[in-house]
Amino acid sequence: MTEQEIKALVSLLDDDDKEVSRLVEREIRQQGGKIIPFLENEWESAGFSPDVQRKIEELIHELQYELTLERLTNWYNGGAVDLLEGLWIVATYQYPDLSLEKIRADFEQFYYETWLEFKIDMHPIDQIRALNHVFFSKLKFGSNTKNFHSAGNSMINVVLETKKGNPISLCCIYMIIAQRLNMPVYGVNLPNLFVLTYKQDSIQFYINVFNKGLVFMRSDIDHYIAQLNLKSNETFYQPCSNLDILKRVLRNLTLAFEKTGDTDKVNEIEKMALILNEPLPE
Repeated sequence: MTEQEIKALVSLLDDDDKEVSRLVEREIRQQGGKIIPFLENEWESAGFSPDVQRKIEELIHELQYELTLERLTNWYNGGAVDLLEGLWIVATYQYPDLSLEKIRADFEQFYYETWLEFKIDMHPIDQIRALNHVFFSKLKFGSNTKNFHSAGNSMINVVLETKKGNPISLCCIYMIIAQRLNMPVYGVNLPNLFVLTYKQDSIQFYINVFNKGLVFMRSDIDHYIAQLNLKSNETFYQPCSNLDILKRVLRNLTLAFEKTGDTDKVNEIEKMALILNEPLPE
């Protein structure tokens, strides 16, 4: 479809005949994500009524959301290998123009700054101390305690910009940097808290990134679980998958939108979460 044809199609959204308007909306949806830039241009340049502008905004959101669902499905079917890509896909729900390449470039810079102070032959605890120094003192990452339930805490680009996040977003950034340094650091799905574990051979300890990289041991998790009156489960001590991490990010987003009463966004995030629970194709 040419640009002139798209302009003509969009102009029909203002048609008084509801059936014409409905058919035009259906045709626009069938064009998929490639029509989004043209719709955005039309919204900015054309003198439509507020109702038509709202229709265009809704169509753009629907098309962008479908693109996000498609990316998430492909990520899941591909084995959920790249955590950073998964986090980027979640962020494109609210920031559809977000560049994955720009985020990767940011992480390369984080890696380089850490690598300058890192030695592979360090004791594991000293490796964590070196990473803590760069992460908290040089890069200035920290806990977002003032707006703990904000949706922005689940958006990787927002956390990278503000340097503030919730436990899982901070852990993800920390873990991606650590793994880039070939450190055996992985996520751990604790109830009400997300932490990291350093696990290699007979060495295993834990890292609370939300508490400035505090190192703790298995016995501390025992005490934590006992305080919550929960039955012990081995999953509370062992690494979880990238898929588990993204599911938890989406649960946090659902909670954030529930707190603001945005039921439309709650429903859309829940639909994204369903993709991650579907059986893989054989």
